[in-house]
Amino acid sequence: MTLAVLGLSGALGHDPSAALYIDGSLVAAAEEERFTRDKHAKNALPVEATRFCLAQAGITPGKVDVVAVPYAPIGLDSPARWHYARRYWYAPDRSLDALFNGNRRYRRYVGKIRAMLESLGFDWEALAFEPVEHHLAHASSCYHLSGFTEKTAIMGIDGKGEYATTFFGYGESGEIHKIKEFYDPDSLGGLYGAITEYLGFEMLDGEYKVMGMAPYGDPGKYDLSRLVDYGDGQFRVNTRLANVIGLRRYKENGKGFYFSPKLVDWLGPRRQDEAADEPYIHYAAAMQQLFEDVSLHLMDYYLGDIIRETGLLAFSGGGALNVKLNQKIIARPEVKELFVQPASGDSGTAVGAASWASVRRGVAVEKMRHVYLGPAFSNEQVIEACEAHPGRPRFENIDEVPARVAALLAEGHPVAWFQGRMEFGPRALGARSILGCPSVPGVADRINEQIKFRERWRPFCPSMLERVRREMFRVDHPAPFMTFTFEVEDEWKERVPEVVHEDGTARGQALEPDCNPLYYALMEELEKLTGNGVVLNTSLNRRGEPVVCSPTDALNMFFGSDLQFLVMEDILCTKPPGA
Repeated sequence: MTLAVLGLSGALGHDPSAALYIDGSLVAAAEEERFTRDKHAKNALPVEATRFCLAQAGITPGKVDVVAVPYAPIGLDSPARWHYARRYWYAPDRSLDALFNGNRRYRRYVGKIRAMLESLGFDWEALAFEPVEHHLAHASSCYHLSGFTEKTAIMGIDGKGEYATTFFGYGESGEIHKIKEFYDPDSLGGLYGAITEYLGFEMLDGEYKVMGMAPYGDPGKYDLSRLVDYGDGQFRVNTRLANVIGLRRYKENGKGFYFSPKLVDWLGPRRQDEAADEPYIHYAAAMQQLFEDVSLHLMDYYLGDIIRETGLLAFSGGGALNVKLNQKIIARPEVKELFVQPASGDSGTAVGAASWASVRRGVAVEKMRHVYLGPAFSNEQVIEACEAHPGRPRFENIDEVPARVAALLAEGHPVAWFQGRMEFGPRALGARSILGCPSVPGVADRINEQIKFRERWRPFCPSMLERVRREMFRVDHPAPFMTFTFEVEDEWKERVPEVVHEDGTARGQALEPDCNPLYYALMEELEKLTGNGVVLNTSLNRRGEPVVCSPTDALNMFFGSDLQFLVMEDILCTKPPGA
């Protein structure tokens, strides 16, 4: 008997997505932002993502057996609500609400999900509805999809779920066991997000910019330890400075932030411009160091014995996208393998909730080997989009796509690469990418300044043939999803300088040939021309926009930038004279 489980995220008002498992196989997953073109799709529900998943699987709503969501009611007997109430004593409206109406957001969310599903033709009464605690959904998304068969340590770090912010546990024989949770406002993700705001970026979107800025600073120049007290397996955020609510918030032009005026009194004015300048580069470095120190302390305290036993760790939550922390973890001799869910943010909890519900019903889920889970488009659809586009692109059907594109890259041209099914999660992994040749001087600056329109100090990442990883990084740890940084060997720093960051590292994707054969073939062709089986890879979007989904999206981005070449399936697009 077939089991179809639909996972829906978006419970916390951002990054809604849908994921569909059929008999343990993840047949489709996509973020709502890709369809609506509204980054993070705040306060939206995954309507279009759900439609896509059903269409991709070729099923009707009536064929879905279970709907799972990553948000669940938390009982008054849980320490979570009491901790929240005590720590937010200075905002009594929030504190009392947690005690007397603590599942209000859950009830509202379920009502919205029901209305959405019924509008799409689902019969609510015929469905099995599965609410999954937020951090259990994160845990499932990494543990159940890791492919690990031995006892596995599980770590989850993010802003917060219902109340929990940080999760430590283990998985064994398909079962997830909690060891320890921490609760809001004691949140490492929230603290990093608050400093992200102080450094001039948007929370939920700018944390990786802080991480990219950090190597330009000296973490020892400023002591940020007063932000958090930690030791002996505990941590407590200083809510006089960060993770604040209500009247404690610093306000600027009517907007409230998650840090307080006391933080500004201490560190100086909030960063306003786009330069990587002092003292802010040092604050970024110090915050990154503090985040790593606390995370590793807690990991050792709660999971050290399990990691020493089997060497396996699964990691999810927004904090798992901190690739510098991940580099520190896999450098430890006791860690044999770390699996990081590639969609570790809240969009990935759709996969986590669905996988949890599937496993609970006795249907194990497959290992995640790739994230090509979104829509694909045919040559005919590409041509139709080109003919309808007001920019009137020139286009031609080309043979030997990898060889043709490799030649353009070797000549120094950035190329927009649109192939196959769109990626799920925040990383472009060779389906919706802008590519460059990493040995061509200045190509990274050109993409930053003329195509992506983003900060000049932001790094670019390499995609590489799997066999190149061992030469470029001298490590034997899999890296299929750009979830780790590695030290680059000196020889390769000279060979591919455009993908090496300020600190001598690179966030690499090491590709197995069967996961994306066309992209692999492109890198093989580039290797023939340059001697390097490596390509510069960044997401196909402009600053502030979601990654493109459709051919029309790609054409809009193409004509809104200095890109000269766009390859969609077998169609090479260029601009008309004067465009």
